[in-house]
Amino acid sequence: MTTLSDRPNTALLVVDVQNGVVARAHDRDAVVANVAAAVDKAREAGVDVVWVQHNSADLAADTEPWRYVPELTIGAGEPVVQKRYGDSFEDTSLEDVLAEHGVGRLVVAGAQTDECIRSTLHGAITRGYDATLVSDAHTTEDLTAYGAPPPEQVIAHTNLYWTYHEAPGRTAGTVRTADLDFAVADLGAGREDD
Repeated sequence: MTTLSDRPNTALLVVDVQNGVVARAHDRDAVVANVAAAVDKAREAGVDVVWVQHNSADLAADTEPWRYVPELTIGAGEPVVQKRYGDSFEDTSLEDVLAEHGVGRLVVAGAQTDECIRSTLHGAITRGYDATLVSDAHTTEDLTAYGAPPPEQVIAHTNLYWTYHEAPGRTAGTVRTADLDFAVADLGAGREDD
């Protein structure tokens, strides 16, 4: 249903599951395990896995904080997109990578919920993609000291509003890792009430 013509394919977009990003993340181990399960399901289904890696002063290239967590392995030939902003599309090669692979539908997992996940989901929808969030495969750290709600509430709220998000000619929604089936046409069709 994407508004992008000639883009029938799906990709799993894994955003910023880097050592320095998820070191203090809420429910880190369970979320990383769910991301790994989603990656396995995508590979088994022949679906492209695209990795996004944030770069900043705290996440300098080729440092331990910048590297992906050891539980996740980037496969040979799987694209890795470097980014500097929350939205994985902003000033990156992501659009070119997705166009090259004929991708019009994204399944999104990773970190951080309140910044890069939300920005990337909205960036995808505004650019014409269908975008499904894996509801138990994204996380954030505790930012209550800065006035944010506790991380479990940030995650629940993001799942709630993305479950019911709408845009003309595009689909949004959420799916749990256990229910993720890349053969299903509308991955967010089994809307959940997190």
